[in-house]
Amino acid sequence: MDTNKLTWQQKIGYGVGDIFGGGSGVVVSFYYLIFLTDVVRISPALAGTVILISKVYDSITDPLEGALSDRTRTPLGRRKPYLLFGIPFIFLSFFALFFPVSFASEWARFAYVIAAYLFFSTIVSIVMLNYNALQAEITLDYHERTSLSSLRIFFSTVASIVAALVPYEIVKAFPDVRQGYIAMGLFFGAFFALPLIATVATASERKEFQKPIEKFDWRESFFDPFLMRTFVYALLMYLFAFVAVDAVSSIVVYYVKYYLQRGNEANYVTGTMLVFQVISLPFYVMLSKRTSKRTGFLAGAFIWASAMLLSFVIGPGSPSMAMYFFAAIVGLGTGGVIMMMYAIFPDIPDVHELKTNQRREAIYSSLVTLFRKLSSAVAIFAVSIAIGASGYIRPVEQVVNGATQLIDQPQTDTFLMVLRLILALLPIALLAGSIFFAWRYPLTPERHSRMNRLLACSRSGISLSPEQQQEKAVLMNELIR
Repeated sequence: MDTNKLTWQQKIGYGVGDIFGGGSGVVVSFYYLIFLTDVVRISPALAGTVILISKVYDSITDPLEGALSDRTRTPLGRRKPYLLFGIPFIFLSFFALFFPVSFASEWARFAYVIAAYLFFSTIVSIVMLNYNALQAEITLDYHERTSLSSLRIFFSTVASIVAALVPYEIVKAFPDVRQGYIAMGLFFGAFFALPLIATVATASERKEFQKPIEKFDWRESFFDPFLMRTFVYALLMYLFAFVAVDAVSSIVVYYVKYYLQRGNEANYVTGTMLVFQVISLPFYVMLSKRTSKRTGFLAGAFIWASAMLLSFVIGPGSPSMAMYFFAAIVGLGTGGVIMMMYAIFPDIPDVHELKTNQRREAIYSSLVTLFRKLSSAVAIFAVSIAIGASGYIRPVEQVVNGATQLIDQPQTDTFLMVLRLILALLPIALLAGSIFFAWRYPLTPERHSRMNRLLACSRSGISLSPEQQQEKAVLMNELIR
């Protein structure tokens, strides 16, 4: 039996686990900053500081969690115990994250928000670094990983659509905006937690990867990966592209609400973008199988960068169709970028194994997660500072018949101009950097196939022939040095 070929049950069971990773990220990216400024009522600078502080904390905890996971040995495996542990805490942490505290002191509200965000961030780290690490060992086949990633991104994007459309509708269903956010937190806490039960039930970890624990080497775990060209280029592709995602996500609600004057349609605009991400997935799977994952990534990045130029011709008087057309094209581009990155990362531990004969899936997952969080924090912090510095006027809070309501205020021309520039120019500049490193990314399907043949011999205890030793040296030069 070929253990690299997965059943649909295994693919779906793994894929639904990313309902949490994809959906929670969208809720936080689209709604958390505006929730802090308008509902919890802390300043934009303090709101951005909350996220920045949490990422400094993550910079310490994420690598430690990755090292712990790689060194875990249980009857359930290395990854599944952490996923099982995380299920109830996903629910609790998400509810705490969107609980609208109303302490009289802004600093007291700020302190609560920091504590809640650190709690949520810790659970995200524990669950997602183990979830990501699990993907690298479910299958070792280059194209099967692309298929697995497409299903993962399908469920992630469907969850993202729900996360883009439904939170605001839940909030609007309540006359009191605070009660609306409490209900939203309860609903999505359960929505994100429960699917991981299926992941734990269906995923199989490879026993041959659970070798006896060796002495921990800090240099090998946390410094040597950055000497490996394949990992560094993949990481830079990822960071440039996903900082662009973060910048657009954190600003788009403000942009639609205050510049386009279509606040009630903000969730539908983001929903349209995500729907077209899903629609794009079969195309990128086909393109990747016929060419490479790098080609699929480049295609998505070029489409996305081109689409951002369209934002300059859309204004408050533009027909609704123009706004939704723009969102659709952006979705077609981001779909390729996101799916191909999640198909590329499971290949990285194979390159590490070629060099060291050790599997370090969780270390790589933790490093990727760490730099993703740090870059996201910097992006959102910079956006929040720009919002505050450009004169953002937050809504006035009114209590009508016992229900708290928010009354939007007119915004300055400077603030509206900053929104437009961030939305259009920042993603284009970041995508240019991502394309630069993608063009040079060295792991092709042909090289991965050659590498897998060598790794299969090593795992079986078969000594490499002189020809194979020569081939390994060539691959090391192409992929690592």
